[in-house]
Amino acid sequence: MPVPEKSPLPDSPSWRVLAYFAAALLFFVLARLFLGGPDAAEISYSDFKQRIAAGQVAEVTLQEDRVVGRLLQAQAVGKDGRNSAWFSTRVPRMGDDELLKALEAANVQINVVAAPGWEQLAYGLPSLILLGLLVMAVWRTSRMAGGSLGGGTDLQRFLRSVVRTADRPQTTFADVAGQDNAKRDVEELVAYLREPARFERLGAQVPRGVLLMGPPGTGKTLLAKALAGEAAVPFFSISGSEFIEVFVGVGASRVRNLFEAAKKQAPAIVFIDELDAVGRTRGTGFGGGHDEREQTLNQILAEMDGFEPHEAVIVLAATNRPDVLDPALLRPGRFDRHVVLDLPDRKDREAILAVHARKVPLASDVDLANMAATTPGFSGADLRNLVNEAAILAAREAQQRVAHRHFVEARDKVILGSMRSLAIQPDERHRLAIHEAGHAVVAFFLPHADPLYKVSIIPRGRALGGTQQLPEYERHTLPEDYLRDRLAVMLGGRTAERLMLETVSSGADDDIRQATALARAMVARWGMSEAVGPVDLRDSEEHPFLGREIAQPRHFSESSAQAVDDGVRSLLNEAERRAGEVLNQHGGALERLVAALEAEEDLDRARLEQVLQAPVASAAPPARPQGIDPPRAA
Repeated sequence: MPVPEKSPLPDSPSWRVLAYFAAALLFFVLARLFLGGPDAAEISYSDFKQRIAAGQVAEVTLQEDRVVGRLLQAQAVGKDGRNSAWFSTRVPRMGDDELLKALEAANVQINVVAAPGWEQLAYGLPSLILLGLLVMAVWRTSRMAGGSLGGGTDLQRFLRSVVRTADRPQTTFADVAGQDNAKRDVEELVAYLREPARFERLGAQVPRGVLLMGPPGTGKTLLAKALAGEAAVPFFSISGSEFIEVFVGVGASRVRNLFEAAKKQAPAIVFIDELDAVGRTRGTGFGGGHDEREQTLNQILAEMDGFEPHEAVIVLAATNRPDVLDPALLRPGRFDRHVVLDLPDRKDREAILAVHARKVPLASDVDLANMAATTPGFSGADLRNLVNEAAILAAREAQQRVAHRHFVEARDKVILGSMRSLAIQPDERHRLAIHEAGHAVVAFFLPHADPLYKVSIIPRGRALGGTQQLPEYERHTLPEDYLRDRLAVMLGGRTAERLMLETVSSGADDDIRQATALARAMVARWGMSEAVGPVDLRDSEEHPFLGREIAQPRHFSESSAQAVDDGVRSLLNEAERRAGEVLNQHGGALERLVAALEAEEDLDRARLEQVLQAPVASAAPPARPQGIDPPRAA
């Protein structure tokens, strides 16, 4: 049975009102065009007065400022010169007191008629249409915002357009790989939602607000859905930015509607994603107390304070910026329980990869444990993207299964970007090989640097090449000797260019930026400069929100700021000097690696060790400049 086509215009009162307005406008326009009396030729007012004086006018009809007349006999009138006995003209707005006297003197019959009602209405119709559209817009806005002009709230439309609901989420804790500590923290909430009477009988009050904190992609939303799935309760989710609209009061109304719907279906879970979009510290922006965001935040606080003891509604919120939240959100009775979701460690990464690879046919050579070991710093979202990219690569090659090489290529694509076919000149390619070899040699021979994993001069993403290091284990603290070696590795590429080519290039732009940021953190935050000492001198750039920057003025002097700059420069100069020493001492390894990169373009760990550990007759530096001058002190 064929499905009837749906009308492109929805059958709603607003569309019907617009149709009525359009029909009325068309009617009055046509009326003015076709119901205006006889076909009169338009003449000028001066011509009209001349014809009166010449005795050619038989009668006139006066209607407001319009004059329609009949000549004694048809003759050529108007701009087109056609023969007609009828003419029309307009009387000047300032009036003409002599007109009636001239008409009476010429024995012209004078008729005076009032303007028809439709014509008067036609003149005012545009204003009426604009007024009607304005009233309709206010009416529709009041309905969406919960006002009284439209006859109450339209909760069903609100939920359908803003709040995403799932009656009973199918996600459970089994779908959340890793994050064992976070799951343990929220397990008692499941018991409360399943059997609230057991807690109420003993007078226990389970936290009504739980704040999920962690970097992007660590599974905060997934954990919230799993909590609702385990407890088998309705799940209401909304993003913090969706509360804010251009109309004042809409955000607060949406908060009221959201909590009202959750209370009706209690026990239930309300999840607010990106809480920092609406919950930033109040009173520090330009909007003051009338700011729409502040009104929305105040309504959230009021709703959380208004929970009755028997209302089993738990509010979950997620943020990756807990430092900018308003303190009122974090006090007891609101979001007083904080659950931290960290980036997954090696064991958790393997479990996450296994979850995402359940529906992917894997080849026998795929080792998820090895892939987990080579993806430090990946979040759960990154790992899901990795599996998806590997499957896409296999499908592109029309393979039946996803192989290990697909995972390797997908990992490089996620980290460095897609391969680019870029025409590079031989001299530029040689400089690129020297630059990447400099990073690799310094990383290989410094005792505290992370081990090398791969070096490539194949353009990927925005980079022309790359040197990848793989930490031996997950680091939770960063020792000073490790950080100093890391600075030397960052500046190793620039130092190798100066050593072998006597000049440097712009290719070290990102290296210098990262090294400067790390050195500044070492001096201003971690007290790793003897000249500055253990003092926190971080500046306001770490608080990108305007309000927080105003609230926290600079708390150190210009001399302290200069000391930080001097300490940063000293660390970078020392790192460049150490990189130069390593490259001078292992010049043969540097030359061998440059040659291998130019020949093979991409070297893995085994090949790197083979090239860098090859026995040589002497450890003399490269034949071109015999060294580099140490950096001058600032």
